[in-house]
Amino acid sequence: MHSIFPTAKDLAELFDHTQLRPYAQEKDFVTLCDESKRFGFKMVAINSVQTAFCKQLLRDTPIHVGAAISFPLGQTTIAVKRRETEQSIQEGADEIDYVIHIGKLKDRDYAYIQKEMEEIVTACRQAGVISKVIFENCFLTQEEKLALCGIANQVGPDFIKTSTGFGTGGATVEDVRLMRENADERILVKAAGGIRTLADAAAMYQAGARRIGSTASVKIMEEYLSMLAKEGMPK
Repeated sequence: MHSIFPTAKDLAELFDHTQLRPYAQEKDFVTLCDESKRFGFKMVAINSVQTAFCKQLLRDTPIHVGAAISFPLGQTTIAVKRRETEQSIQEGADEIDYVIHIGKLKDRDYAYIQKEMEEIVTACRQAGVISKVIFENCFLTQEEKLALCGIANQVGPDFIKTSTGFGTGGATVEDVRLMRENADERILVKAAGGIRTLADAAAMYQAGARRIGSTASVKIMEEYLSMLAKEGMPK
């Protein structure tokens, strides 16, 4: 495990430390940001309404604020998704994770899905913000996953992402591998949903994920640091 993540910094910078629960209070976001500063996580993943608050909490740090758009269902119009994206960017979002319109994908309305992706990715690109497309693989067939990879290859988001963590299933090694093998090399893969242990994180990384969304980021880091201590390795 240590050879996969040579240092604690290497592991920490994979994590989008996540607080997307509908009942989360301000104190929970203070904790989220404090933990992110303590461990050096790459990003905090939050619902868009918390963007400005977390941006203020993380001022003068390199930690990104990531706003979840049309989360978790993806059931809003393209115009609404674009406006939520633009407002989040105005309020300080460094990254955008948006949920596709799953029903349109299942209707094989690929033109709609491509238009939606183009709108969000363009808004992010114009602002110099990272874009991530959430597939929600637990609801998709292999054909649908491959179709999404094909559309992403045409549009060029920064990341494609396995899941919201609010569906009937989360990230799987098989899905991460499928996405990595079928996406253009310039598009990275984010694994999210159900990643709770160091072994989970390592498996996703080895399958090709280069960002990991998790509510258990602190637990995973503590597991890693404990392993280093037992091995007498530097942190």
